[in-house]
Amino acid sequence: MDQKALNDTIVAINSFLSNNILLIALLGCGIFYTIYSKGVQFRKLGAAFKQTFGGVFSKEKKSEDEGVSSFQALAVAIAAQVGTGNVAGVATAIMAGGPGAIFWMWLAAILGMATIYAEATLAQKFREKDDEGNFVGGPAYYIKNGIGPTHPGLAKVMSVAFAILIVIALGFVGNIVQSNSIATSVVAAVEGAGGHLNPIIVGIVVAVLAGGVFIGGIKRIANFAQLVVPIMALIYIVAAIVMMVKFHDQIGPAFKLIFQAAFNPEAALGGALGITIKAAASKGVGRGLFSNEAGMGSTPHAHATANVAHPVLQGYTAMVGVFIDTIVVCTVTALMILVTGSWTDKSLNGALVTQEAFTRAFGTGGTVLLAVALGFFAFTTIVGWYYFGETNIRFLFGHKGLWPYRILVLLCIIAGSLQEVDLVWNTADLTNSLMVIPNIIAIIMLHKHVKNMSLHYETNGKEGSL
Repeated sequence: MDQKALNDTIVAINSFLSNNILLIALLGCGIFYTIYSKGVQFRKLGAAFKQTFGGVFSKEKKSEDEGVSSFQALAVAIAAQVGTGNVAGVATAIMAGGPGAIFWMWLAAILGMATIYAEATLAQKFREKDDEGNFVGGPAYYIKNGIGPTHPGLAKVMSVAFAILIVIALGFVGNIVQSNSIATSVVAAVEGAGGHLNPIIVGIVVAVLAGGVFIGGIKRIANFAQLVVPIMALIYIVAAIVMMVKFHDQIGPAFKLIFQAAFNPEAALGGALGITIKAAASKGVGRGLFSNEAGMGSTPHAHATANVAHPVLQGYTAMVGVFIDTIVVCTVTALMILVTGSWTDKSLNGALVTQEAFTRAFGTGGTVLLAVALGFFAFTTIVGWYYFGETNIRFLFGHKGLWPYRILVLLCIIAGSLQEVDLVWNTADLTNSLMVIPNIIAIIMLHKHVKNMSLHYETNGKEGSL
């Protein structure tokens, strides 16, 4: 089979998975856990924000052996969640599904908060300690330790399958994609300023910087994320605020268009565009689910590392991560695109739509500003995804697998800077989709553990022992 035929096959398989099985599975899981938890994302949202940010400015010093804090674990999760998809993916959803897609994106995020609550709580309950005394966990671990005692054969197959898929999806292929995004945006910014830059130089620099973070293990990764993620978010949100001030008269119409186009796109946009409620819902739900990674099994690796008094507390924090990723960052991107009107240029798609919004707001400097934002987003995603892969390398091979994995990831980062290869990007999509399947099966099978932990915490508080 030649490369084109292989690529076409992968695209067809992934399209079927994404548009049918995964959309139903992820949405269904969110609905199930929303009902099963009695709307935990509504009942406990205030407690979730208090848990997440209540101790951030505490002056109490933590001892070295206390490990990773709840906020640091969230920062690692957000580092992975907030990526180029928040810029390009939102634009793609609007161009294909109209502004109404944003309403459905919000709905998917709200449901996803219940799913990620279950994932993080399970990751905490079934985690282990590695050879260095650090907590490690995630789907492979809660499949092994949660399902394994009653279904050992099934647990073995599911846990190993998930671990292999996430290493390929995020550690290797995913980081090729992220590196390519950084190189493309940096080279475009340099050329826009009249200069020239070989993309492999960007790849080498990114690899060196990333390697310096990787080698320090989870504590260095957590410290890096805790410092960089708030700065990253601040830069992007400040740019959005400036844009909203400049186009303040378009904010009201933008929100009105979102709601009108969600339920009656033909009336709001005109039938000539061919956008239906089904298209708006499909694109919006898909972007919401895949942006915040709820149900995908990636962020539980970060939440498992947190040193909290009760597993449920990290479940609360995980919900805040989805809120920040989709309700805040994705909405910010959507508003930039809508208030500037860049979405009306049908010759554009993906990140170019967002880039046009920045150009309309900030002139030629907007290209540089977006390149900086994309660079932050993609680099932090590389760090987060590396760690998720590392956790599963430990699961599969133990400590001895770490250095070969690190070297391969760094080579992938350098290779990714050279060119965009459709086969690589589509393979990343496929492996991302496949790893969702064992994770969704697991969190549904383990639903009683989530309920028991929730009841235990709500009855006894964080001081009660499990």
